[in-house]
Amino acid sequence: MQPKVIATDVALELIEKLKAKYGPLMFHQSGGCCDGSSPMCYPQGELIVGNSDVLLGEIGGCPFYISAAQYEYWKHTQLIIDVVPGRGGMFSLEGPEGVRFLTRSRVFE
Repeated sequence: MQPKVIATDVALELIEKLKAKYGPLMFHQSGGCCDGSSPMCYPQGELIVGNSDVLLGEIGGCPFYISAAQYEYWKHTQLIIDVVPGRGGMFSLEGPEGVRFLTRSRVFE
């Protein structure tokens, strides 16, 4: 079975850099509120995960969650977390690095 979430090498490098700065991390796929639909990176435990969140898997040893409602739309896709230049979400840890995490996807065959 293929993982539901993976990360590019560039994203994994950034995750390691952020872990060295902030310690253990977690991710949550934003549902489009304040920061669009970006993958958000937080210190582990900073975002309260509830019953309406689904653990998709891990990237770089960090748990990656998505809301159950959003998962219903994306359950047939694999999320591919990448990094691109530019400012990320204002609540996500990578913002000061001048890059942002970006979600790409592909439909499972």
